[in-house]
Amino acid sequence: MRILIINGANLNLLGARKKEHYGKLTLQTLEDKIKSEFPEHTFTFFQSNIEGEIVEQLQNYDKFDGIIINPGGYAHTSVTIRDALELVKIKKIEVHLSNLSSRENFRQNLVTASVTDGYISGFKENSYFAAIYLLNKLVDL
Repeated sequence: MRILIINGANLNLLGARKKEHYGKLTLQTLEDKIKSEFPEHTFTFFQSNIEGEIVEQLQNYDKFDGIIINPGGYAHTSVTIRDALELVKIKKIEVHLSNLSSRENFRQNLVTASVTDGYISGFKENSYFAAIYLLNKLVDL
């Protein structure tokens, strides 16, 4: 399976952010662990702090069998990313490292999650592992 993993704003700073919310791993370490845990899959990793670059990646969905996206703070604000996700015709899962339901009120509104097949929140790097497991179940190759 070919999986695109998109990480949004500030996720390039993993390892330097609040470890109680985001875990201890850097983004590179997380990517390495994903590849090691699921060697049977081909992963394309993309991170950007720029909304339009994320949209462009989503518009190339036809090269993949599934998408995992952690839009970061854009999950709460980006109608543009939401609209791009809505156009994606393959299975897609939104993930968040922190448990959003236990955080600030403004994090309770997930603009993007409503147009994905589901979202996972609160399990740090395991959120990604769970999403890959679920894509395996959802995608009929």
